[in-house]
Amino acid sequence: MGRRPTVGNPPGELWNWLPSTGRLVLVVRESTTESRQYGTCEVVLMTSTQRQPDLADQTVVVIGASAGIGLETARQVRAAGAQVILVGRNPERLERAARELQPLSTATFDATDTDRLKQFFQDLPGPIDHVMVTAGGPHYMPLADMDLGAARRAFDQRLAMTLGVALYSRDKVRAGGTLLFMGGTGGRRPDFGMAIASTLTAALPALTANLALELAPIRVNLIAPGFVDTPLSASLLGDQLEARRGELRKTLPIGRVVGPADVAALAVHIMRNEALTGGSYDIDGGQQLIAH
Repeated sequence: MGRRPTVGNPPGELWNWLPSTGRLVLVVRESTTESRQYGTCEVVLMTSTQRQPDLADQTVVVIGASAGIGLETARQVRAAGAQVILVGRNPERLERAARELQPLSTATFDATDTDRLKQFFQDLPGPIDHVMVTAGGPHYMPLADMDLGAARRAFDQRLAMTLGVALYSRDKVRAGGTLLFMGGTGGRRPDFGMAIASTLTAALPALTANLALELAPIRVNLIAPGFVDTPLSASLLGDQLEARRGELRKTLPIGRVVGPADVAALAVHIMRNEALTGGSYDIDGGQQLIAH
């Protein structure tokens, strides 16, 4: 029995091995069809029936761009050919990101400040294609220790930021572009200290779907990660981080920990695919499939 040939995948190409025919089928984006012989294995080059738009000549605003998922999304957006506008609240980290990515511009402010958020979008000089929001983090508050003022602020800030981005960007984002928000999967199971996180986890998909209707033809989507190995995760877990990584490597169906690059790749896909709107897209390496 012959071995499956090993062939790399250049950008824009996809190799498919068809064992029943002994063929490697290469789907490419160029408008050409030809056959070549690679040893005893026939390679057929065929055009794809549809071509997804890339991000060349597009502009993407990334809010929360100075670290973690936001920074990695900005990197992948730049690699896909788009320009970026970076927003973050930490000036030093934002400056480092700007040196690496050479954005069109940067803005330093807390995205939960809705007045500042409004001013930011008003000041944008021209139309944009997509907005990615990773700012904000989870809130864990056991009921016995809960400060109602802090709980109210957690709800107000997260929901007001999401609504503020939708409201203030709607005249700047082109038709077919997307607003892309971050939710999560961890709050879907009840647990101690998860009341606020679980409530927001349930609210954000409904909010996303409603915004997708009201803002159409602008698209609105939600990414729902599980555990992602980011600086935020490290700060929350402290000296328990390595143990958590080890546990996930052993138990997750994918056999590894989800990283920022995984979530960023999903974000770029949603930006490219203009048929996606109103949806919530889980990315947790199968974490929901295993018992806690």
